Amino acid sequence: MKTFFNLIQEVQKQGRCHQCGGCVTFCSAINYGALDLDSDGKPFYADIDKCIECGICYMICPETAELDEEIKKNAEWSAPSGRITGTSIARARDLIIREKGTDGGVVTAILLHLFDTGKINGAIVSKSTGQGRIPWCAKTREEIIDAAGSHFDHSQGMASFGEDYSTFSPSVSALSEIRKEGLSRVAFVGTPCQINSIRKMQALGVVPADAIDICLGLFCSGNFVMTRDTFQDAEKKYGIVYDDIEKLNIKENFIVTLSTGERKELPLEAVEGIKRTACHYCTDFSAEYADISFGGLGADDGWTTVVTRSPKGRAVFTEALATNLENFKYQNNTRYATTAEDKMINASRKKKETAHQKLQALKSRGTRVIG
Repeated sequence: MKTFFNLIQEVQKQGRCHQCGGCVTFCSAINYGALDLDSDGKPFYADIDKCIECGICYMICPETAELDEEIKKNAEWSAPSGRITGTSIARARDLIIREKGTDGGVVTAILLHLFDTGKINGAIVSKSTGQGRIPWCAKTREEIIDAAGSHFDHSQGMASFGEDYSTFSPSVSALSEIRKEGLSRVAFVGTPCQINSIRKMQALGVVPADAIDICLGLFCSGNFVMTRDTFQDAEKKYGIVYDDIEKLNIKENFIVTLSTGERKELPLEAVEGIKRTACHYCTDFSAEYADISFGGLGADDGWTTVVTRSPKGRAVFTEALATNLENFKYQNNTRYATTAEDKMINASRKKKETAHQKLQALKSRGTRVIG
């Protein structure tokens, strides 16, 4: 039986840990303090003597091959980018949600639809603060709205030296709130690696993964950590003042919106240096195991590409269209959704190819690669 010790050797030391928080959150000995997360979100042995070596942490890690075939079967996964039951371009009807959210606020609008109709009583999301994005268990309508968007929060003192912004939040760790709050129907919003862990937890029947009613996945080119030091080159080359950054978004390019309203587009290659190391080895761009996947790729500003994957995801999206969402009028561009799906599939292929090349490079250095 492989344990957390093996994860350290085979994942962490290879730079492949996504810091999703799953191994700590669902540790069988969590109440005994065996594992914990440090201030950077990295899992570690808090007390190795408390570890009961059950192997759950190893099995649910998105960077191991454990349970891969099972979750593929459960999701009815198919190449090249997972199961697709439909692709649409949509945005929130509510102008406030549309403005506050990313790419038209579709994820927030769907969460509100689910909450208002009683289909969920909580949502695991991430929330922006002056210290970056943090995992958040939203239990009210107001808390769902408050977590919308990818903004810098200047009220938290972004001008202070040493503070940074990350496009990632270890949302899986917020699942511990489900236990405390007794929530029974929860929506989970996360990146592909986080959705992967959730599906593995559900395949194992690990509590409280059974309370997750629907998974909403986000397109992910990688997770970027911006500090004054790491962003210096981009500041000089593209004329961006770090303290003026108001909002971030990623489509074909890395998009920075400044407090003046000015928008700067940087090629993704320009920010490779601030991408988290583990993301170079990730093969999933479009959250292939989610019920619904979302992203700005292939959609105009203010609109979201929506890929439904499961019957539940398709039903929820259809219901939300009747209440909280509006579709792009396809008579304006009949190829719009098809083009968006093609771009998503191409981005997925490119990410897989790049990740496989990186993994082969690890092997060529004599490093044992799992997964």
